[in-house]
Amino acid sequence: MKSVYLDHQASTPLLPEAFEAMRPYFTEAFGSLSSLHRHGLRVRDGVKKAREQVAAFINAESPDDIIFTSGGTEAANLAVKGFADANERKGNHIVWCTTEHPSVMNSIEYLEKRHGFTSTRVPVNPIGQINPEDIRAAITDKTILVCVHLVNHDIGTIEPIKAISQITQEKGVVLYVDAVAAAGWLPIDVQALGCQLLSFSPHRFYGPKGVGVLYRNRKARITSQIHGGVQENGRRAGTENVPAIIGAGVACEIAARDLGDRIAHVSRLQKRLYDGMISRIKYIKLNGPVPGPDRVCCTLNWSTEFIEGEGQLLLFDLHGIAVASGSSCVSKSLKVSHVLSAIGLDHALAQGNIIMSLGKDNTGDDIDYVVEIFTKIVDKLRNMSPMWQEFQEHKIDSVISPTGHGQSFTERAASVSGKAAH
Repeated sequence: MKSVYLDHQASTPLLPEAFEAMRPYFTEAFGSLSSLHRHGLRVRDGVKKAREQVAAFINAESPDDIIFTSGGTEAANLAVKGFADANERKGNHIVWCTTEHPSVMNSIEYLEKRHGFTSTRVPVNPIGQINPEDIRAAITDKTILVCVHLVNHDIGTIEPIKAISQITQEKGVVLYVDAVAAAGWLPIDVQALGCQLLSFSPHRFYGPKGVGVLYRNRKARITSQIHGGVQENGRRAGTENVPAIIGAGVACEIAARDLGDRIAHVSRLQKRLYDGMISRIKYIKLNGPVPGPDRVCCTLNWSTEFIEGEGQLLLFDLHGIAVASGSSCVSKSLKVSHVLSAIGLDHALAQGNIIMSLGKDNTGDDIDYVVEIFTKIVDKLRNMSPMWQEFQEHKIDSVISPTGHGQSFTERAASVSGKAAH
């Protein structure tokens, strides 16, 4: 059976070069970074190089601006809670986008419940983009932080960070950017973006799990949220995961070197997948912008009417295809994505949600196979669906057009639930 992996936004395979670079730090160079003997010195040299590689990857002003954490989630928590804790005397208001990742969203809600902070949630348009002027309108004299992701983790929408940073700089407010869904698939230059805090996770672009990165400009003061020793210059206590840090450095260096070719290859596959799905499958909707400048090159988020996402996942897996339904941090809950709710997607369509995220090793044959199998999956699941039978008999309305364009978002929940009751 053919095997196709289309879940690269959840995680990616480790680069062989990263694995080989990590290997000695499990066996030979096993010392602690904090030790003063030669074993510690060798480890310090390796981590120093990795910090330089990561800093170069995002054009940070200094390697000292790079903080290593246990992952993207911890980096987001440190950015939000750490900054709020260090700057509470300046204000207690945060502005954030309604489609932020749960690690950001839940950190802000924690500050509201436990520390008396307030926040303003700025909405997005139907393709998931925020209007920078809505950020301007939400900022008050108590605002200390604005949180906006660079690329949405569910639907792949690219946000206008540069325009937003111009506003935050005018207002004297710090901007935090969650770049987990962007790093390795989109050029990132923290100086050009104008953000003071930015986080990402190397395992999303062929680095190892167990390490995250927080860039912190010197203008953004933060306090540690894990208390203990003075690791990471006192910003993050705990013994460093040295092998993962070494692998992260290599993944960043290779991503910087290969990014142009990687984006070009994956963009071609994304367009091929988009064209195949739209032409072969009726009543399917792409969530977020069409492939192009407003969408990251690697992700497509689909809603298919009259079927739900879990059944699609299981049938995909039976055919050797790995896809996702919702982001990796919330897919186990089987709840409707808050991102899809924020863009106004019909509830039934949100339940029929599938995310296909491409990688550098996918091929055109992979894409053709996925389109072929998905066409069969849709036919099979629809033929098992009472709602599809009702639609065929014109007893209910469609939410989307047969071609996936010109969506009407018809409200039909009441009529459907009424028929189901009988």
